[in-house]
Amino acid sequence: MPSMKTNVQAAAADGDSAAGGRVPDDPRKRAKYQAIIEAALEAFSEYGYHDCPVSKIARRANVADGTIYLYFANKEEVLISVFREKINLMIHEIELNTRHCNNAWEKIETLIRYHISVLGDNPVMANFFQIQLRQSSPKIRSGIAGPLRKFYRLIEGFVSEGQRDGTIDKSVDPNIARKVVFGSIDEVVSCWVLSRRRYDVKERIDDTIYILGRALKSRPE
Repeated sequence: MPSMKTNVQAAAADGDSAAGGRVPDDPRKRAKYQAIIEAALEAFSEYGYHDCPVSKIARRANVADGTIYLYFANKEEVLISVFREKINLMIHEIELNTRHCNNAWEKIETLIRYHISVLGDNPVMANFFQIQLRQSSPKIRSGIAGPLRKFYRLIEGFVSEGQRDGTIDKSVDPNIARKVVFGSIDEVVSCWVLSRRRYDVKERIDDTIYILGRALKSRPE
C-alpha cells in the first residue's frame, strides 16, 4: 500500500484549479506552495477550519502571513486547494494501483482498500476529509465539487467496466452503485474518526468489500 507522499505534479496532473490556488511552475515557489498545503492540512485538522487563522498556517509552513496571500486569495481557497491536491493524488495512485488488476471488481476492491487504508494510516488527513471539509459555505462546496466528481467518475467507470467484463451485475445502475460504494467508504471512515473507542479502521475493510460484493457482483446463472 503506497503512502500519501508529496507529489505536486501528480496531484495537479490535470491542471484542475477551479476555486483554488494555482500550483506555481517555478520549483522554488512550488515547494513553498506545497509547504503551505501540508501546513494547512495539519492546522485545519488540529484547530478546526473556523478556529484556524491564516497566521497558524503560516507559522507551520515557516512563512510570513502575507506569503499565504501570494498563492491563495483567502482561507477558503487554502481549504479547497488542500482537498484538490490530496484527492487528485489519491486518484492518481488508485489508477496506478489498478493498472494490473484482472477485472473491474478487483479495481473496486483495490480502491476501497486504498482509500480506507490511506485515511486509516493518516488520522490528520482523515479528520480533514471527514470533518473539516463539511462546511456550509457555498464557495467551499462549489470548490470541492469538481475534484470530488473526478473521484466519483473513477468509481462509476469501474462499475461500468465491470458490467462489460461480467464481474458486476448488469441490472445495477452505475450511478447508484457509485453512491453506494462511496457512501459506504465515507461512513466507515467517518464512524472511526468520530468514535470515542480506539480501533483500527483497516479492520473494517474486508467486511466492507464483502458486503459491497454481495450487492454488486454478478451471480452465475
